[in-house]
Amino acid sequence: MIILKLAFLLVLVCSIPVFHAYGQLDDKPPQGVMRDGIVGVKFLDAYFGTSTERMEFGPGDKNVPFTVTFANISTADIVGIKGKLSMPGYFHSSQGVNYPLLADSDAKATIGSNFYLTFYVNVSDGALTKTYPGSVQVDYSRLKSAGVRENSFQFTFTLPGESVVNLKSNTPVITSITNNPVTLEISNSGSATLSNVDVVLQNTDTSISSSSMSTTNVEKVIFDQNQWKVGNIGPDSAKTFSFNVFVPESLKNEPLRIPMKITYFNAHGDKQSLTRVADLYINGLVNPSIYGVKVIELSGQKTLIGEILNEGNADGLFGFVKVQARGDSNIKESSQYIDEIEPDSPVPFNVPIESNGLLSFGEHDVRIIVSYKDAVRDEHTVTYDTTITIVPFEDNTDYGSMIGGLIFLAIVVAIGYKLYSKGKIPFIKKGKIPYINKNTES
Repeated sequence: MIILKLAFLLVLVCSIPVFHAYGQLDDKPPQGVMRDGIVGVKFLDAYFGTSTERMEFGPGDKNVPFTVTFANISTADIVGIKGKLSMPGYFHSSQGVNYPLLADSDAKATIGSNFYLTFYVNVSDGALTKTYPGSVQVDYSRLKSAGVRENSFQFTFTLPGESVVNLKSNTPVITSITNNPVTLEISNSGSATLSNVDVVLQNTDTSISSSSMSTTNVEKVIFDQNQWKVGNIGPDSAKTFSFNVFVPESLKNEPLRIPMKITYFNAHGDKQSLTRVADLYINGLVNPSIYGVKVIELSGQKTLIGEILNEGNADGLFGFVKVQARGDSNIKESSQYIDEIEPDSPVPFNVPIESNGLLSFGEHDVRIIVSYKDAVRDEHTVTYDTTITIVPFEDNTDYGSMIGGLIFLAIVVAIGYKLYSKGKIPFIKKGKIPYINKNTES
């Protein structure tokens, strides 16, 4: 009996450490890969933007979103999530310089999910587009667990700057029924670099083949290419690209809208695509030439005449013809207003020739200048150099007729004298001239 009691006491004493160890399982997590060093929240990222989109901002921007991303890696859902953000002096709360940067979330973060805190920040004008240090403190509560838990994290973030894309034409006016060289310019007026810029012409015959109607007349013209690799465009800089375009006659005197799809990578490394439109004006073609130049006498004055033929499809407006001397010619400069130069219809001109001093006979080198304006009131000139000949004035008296008249008169006088001398002229006797009395009745 005594032996049994001693054995029972021995077993009871040896069991005390075992029960103590078992009670510790509720207070400490078991050692292992899944729960070793476990915390409730894990920091993932911090950037300018919202929970759904990274955004570009630069110095001087106000009330911009700054988002911090976390993951719930605890063993329970968490609620009552609040955050406090610390940033360098270039960044302040949108409420004012002395206000803290606070954010909270009414959503529940389930086990294993990500959640976001978005703060609203004013960026100082003196801030630089570079990487800065920051820290965030996040408070939360676990469901079915009392108390507020707190985690703090150090991180770095980048002020990316902002890219602002513009497109314009450096060739604002082109001409119909001609092959026009066109240069377009892509500019970046922001503070972030546009990387790997690629431009594709939109709304051509191939790109609108599936659409029922067109939004521009660009499909009616002919481009020699439709895609351009522009490269990187830094802040406050621009790059150009060029191509040739042929415009049919039907599009004269109207605008040409050229849509371009511009693709690039922003400061976050995200691919961006947008469409910009370059506007040009299609001018009509005025194509005059000068021919048939010669000198005639008009109203007793030497006059230079000729014709202008417009082989284009638009009127030349406010036309002038000017004659200038070249070399040692003493012809004085003079001009004539000819008004409109219409297509396919010769326009004559006649400019009186005046001289400095006596007009020299012989050959004169002259320059004929035709000036006019097109539909957009740009002035153009056509120059034609030629040699004209000045001859003495012609005597237009008909000496042959005068001589013939004198001969006829002499013959009449001779015949009359002969008849008179023979007394064969009726009512007149030789040597006597009849006297006619005024009082004689007839």
